[in-house]
Amino acid sequence: MLISMTGFGRSEVASQAEDGGNLSVVVEARSINSRFIEISVRLPRTMNERELEVRELVRKNVERGKVSISVNFVRQGTENIPLTINEPVAKAYFNLLDKLRTITGLTGEIQVRDLTSFNEIFQTDGASSDVAKEEWKITQTAIQAALDSLTVMRKQEGKELERDLRMRLTSIQKSVDAVEEFAKSGSADEFKKLKDRVVELTNDVNVINNERLEFEIAMLAERLDITEELVRFRSHIKFFLEAVDEPESAGRKLNFILQEMNREANTIGSKTNLANVAHHVVSVKQELEKIREQVQNIE
Repeated sequence: MLISMTGFGRSEVASQAEDGGNLSVVVEARSINSRFIEISVRLPRTMNERELEVRELVRKNVERGKVSISVNFVRQGTENIPLTINEPVAKAYFNLLDKLRTITGLTGEIQVRDLTSFNEIFQTDGASSDVAKEEWKITQTAIQAALDSLTVMRKQEGKELERDLRMRLTSIQKSVDAVEEFAKSGSADEFKKLKDRVVELTNDVNVINNERLEFEIAMLAERLDITEELVRFRSHIKFFLEAVDEPESAGRKLNFILQEMNREANTIGSKTNLANVAHHVVSVKQELEKIREQVQNIE
């Protein structure tokens, strides 16, 4: 099963605090494609100590992609917030502002809003406080719900990608079959053309060793044979479809198989002089490029 790396999930979990107030935790989870797992987290100030735990929660749900988690608190009617004032720091900033006012000759009073711009004045109660524990419990539930919603969307997107990939592989398979038929019917003609060309270049058929000529042309024709490349190409298609059906993430494996398929297509194109074959090889390479673009979005 394919899972896309692109998705969005949102959740909101509400809870009533002991003082009768309400706390709503709103979580949004977004993901886009990336070669590895990249996680960015934005938390309320009271949750800063939990960032590593949030990252670990994301890693349990997402294997690859650039994921951003945004957590917001909406408080109503509650007085219990796991924040305290760092009094020594607050006084130190006040004294600094007062000194700055004296130095600059300003006469305005120092306002509370002047002090609240310094983050160090407020500090969390710590993850061990009862209020902090309760908020983290609610936040975990909300984050998991958002990640579940994200996963649902990524799987739905993966199904659409799989449908498109199978359609394109069917088209590629038809082109490969056509290449094989053209190659079979054209091999005898290629052999005759090579022989006629050699005779023409010598200008004297009497000096040619016919047995040696037949051998050299046969060897040259064999080097132009694309049977092995076609066999390997079909094998790659088989492995690609098997990887699509595997339960684990297949993005990296599919990308590797595509590279091998493209290599075989290039070899086939360089070994044949048939216009019909060249036309189908171009078509195959175009489809492979479209598949490659789609595979970049698969986990």
